[in-house]
Amino acid sequence: MITTLAVLGLTTVVLKYAPAPADNPLKGLVPYQRPVGQFPHSMEFNYIGLNQLVVGKGKYDWTKLEALLNDVAKRGNQTIFRVFLEYPGQPSAIPTYLTDGGLKVHRYSNTNTAPHPPQESITPDYEDPELRKCLKDFIATLGKRYDGDPRIGFITAGLLGTWGEWHTYPREDLWASKAVQTEVLDAYESAFKTTRILLRYPAGVNEPTKAPTINRRFGYHDDSFAWGTLDTPTSRDWYFVPALKAAGPSALATWKTQPIGGEIRPEAWGKVFDQDPGDPNIQDFRSCVETTHASWLMDSGMFRETQSAARIERAKREVQRMGYEFFAQSASWERTGETLRLAVTVTNRGVAPFYYNWPVEFALIDADRNALASRKHTFRLVQLLPGIQTTWRTEFQLGDAGKGLLAMRIKNPLPNGKPIRFANTTQSQGTDGWLLLGTL
Repeated sequence: MITTLAVLGLTTVVLKYAPAPADNPLKGLVPYQRPVGQFPHSMEFNYIGLNQLVVGKGKYDWTKLEALLNDVAKRGNQTIFRVFLEYPGQPSAIPTYLTDGGLKVHRYSNTNTAPHPPQESITPDYEDPELRKCLKDFIATLGKRYDGDPRIGFITAGLLGTWGEWHTYPREDLWASKAVQTEVLDAYESAFKTTRILLRYPAGVNEPTKAPTINRRFGYHDDSFAWGTLDTPTSRDWYFVPALKAAGPSALATWKTQPIGGEIRPEAWGKVFDQDPGDPNIQDFRSCVETTHASWLMDSGMFRETQSAARIERAKREVQRMGYEFFAQSASWERTGETLRLAVTVTNRGVAPFYYNWPVEFALIDADRNALASRKHTFRLVQLLPGIQTTWRTEFQLGDAGKGLLAMRIKNPLPNGKPIRFANTTQSQGTDGWLLLGTL
């Protein structure tokens, strides 16, 4: 529905709100690669061992990563991935040239694998100079090749610790020193200027075993979401929000410039969206999202075929509230000869900004959605915080196009990727992504 007002050559339309879809790009629930279920999603996740990418000293083979990125992209989705060295129950992912050269490794039964039985872990000596050089060189090469690649949504830093989660609990004696952690942080920050990197733990300057992560260009991923997230009377110090508070005010404000993601705790998969989750340890999903400003969460529960229709609908409603939600409130335009001046007022009704500056395109389109005249702009989308209202202005030449439909869209740089869809009744749900503003 559009309400149109025309005064002295200036036409203004008031646009109507409708919730944006749950599979808007770079937000929502994230399954592992090639999910079985069809819950709406725009990203897929997978791990990849470092030894699959580093095949010798200074030698790289990107075949496995390319296969992952291309497989996900062909479904119109972007990839989140994590490179690891150690994963309980799986073979070592340490590049063989390092172990052949004398890198010391520790094998032990890891009891921190709940809800699964203990599994063998293979932890390298993180202080080894050759391993440290390998990690720094790998990150630099990865960034040179993949920073800004449209197939990638986000990268979780990985590399250090069990599952690449930056801890070796319960064998804390095997954990990497602050010096090693700092080298990895510095390498990522230097190598990636566009693609967003997320860390497992926020850490302030006084953390005894973690290098400071505050005031750096990193987001965070809470991998015990809705279980170890909120600050409650029974919280532990590793819970996500308490850890943010302990790291300091700048950590609490990370979400304003860097993304917050993570994984719903496996014990809460699916159940977290029920009216009664049935487990007192499961924290309220909406409160967790609103407190952390989370944009995306891995969850295998909603991608199983056995989910009830009621659970799916409740999950969709909650997932729509994650991340950004752009609502175009109104549009105004004025035509002078062949020149059109257009202004669109937009509000972010979500809990977080959008973290990439994808171009915004304004156009006059025909009935078949073909652009007759258009212009693109790059606005600072990350500055459009929740509750913030802004007006995007453009001017373009109409040429021979005398009439048509005025429209706006934010295209995904992935060629067949899902466009950002606005929270409006006149938003196309198709792949063209056009939001209709009015008729010229």
